Amino acid sequence: MNTTDCRDAYPSDVSDEEWAFVAPYLTLMKEDAPQRDHSLREVFNGLRWIVRAGASWRMMPHDLPPYHTVYQQTQRWLRAGAFEAIVADLRVLIRLGEGKTEQPTAAIFDSRTLGSTVESGGRAGYDGAKKRKGSKVHLAVDTLGELLALVVTPANAQDRAQVEALAEAVQDATGDTIELAYVDQGYTGADAAQAAAGWGMRLEVVKLPEAKRGFVLLPRRWVVERSFAWMSRFRRLAKDYERLAATVVGLHLVACSISMHGRLMQRLAAQSA
Repeated sequence: MNTTDCRDAYPSDVSDEEWAFVAPYLTLMKEDAPQRDHSLREVFNGLRWIVRAGASWRMMPHDLPPYHTVYQQTQRWLRAGAFEAIVADLRVLIRLGEGKTEQPTAAIFDSRTLGSTVESGGRAGYDGAKKRKGSKVHLAVDTLGELLALVVTPANAQDRAQVEALAEAVQDATGDTIELAYVDQGYTGADAAQAAAGWGMRLEVVKLPEAKRGFVLLPRRWVVERSFAWMSRFRRLAKDYERLAATVVGLHLVACSISMHGRLMQRLAAQSA
């Protein structure tokens, strides 16, 4: 088996502490299974390199497992819901560390548009507001900015039309604890409010001040904007490079799991200092 002992480390490599946390979620079969040719940790390092560096699969460095091995294993992890489980458990740990309840009662919804590529152009739409063709990532986070759910659509999909899907997803992720969702003016309208109410939550629109001057930090909504900024550190998420929308969702989950573990370790270090 290939191991990190045979090569120089990449900045994206998983740490010993993080590997100890995520390995139980990622081990879909025994580490010493006869059909395994590469260390599972090295396969995960390959996935982390792709998500962080933003390169194509075929540009995988030669001292990591072959790109097709990493890609196929990534698809197995995504189908198994491994990263949803990691994100859910990390969110609980982070919330408890901040003195919050295990599950939130409020969420923030927002979206961002990713430019399309040759691979994703077939399912792309044109976002008239952003004047970009691509896909739209609809995000739901808790009041700490930690991921609850996300949905990917063509960029021409209206934000208010995704309330039903986001509401269902966040209630499924939290066990129906969300009572309130903060949104921007793109989510106004009776249909959006009714869709949220059908899942036991109320939408509260946070509006821009009528007489704004310069940059304005909006209550609650700045949290989800920070979450998008966290994601921007992962270059694979800068545009929609994937043929399948499900892969876009999956790679966002991978990125969130990495950054969430980092924030958890920072909080633990601060508390022990």
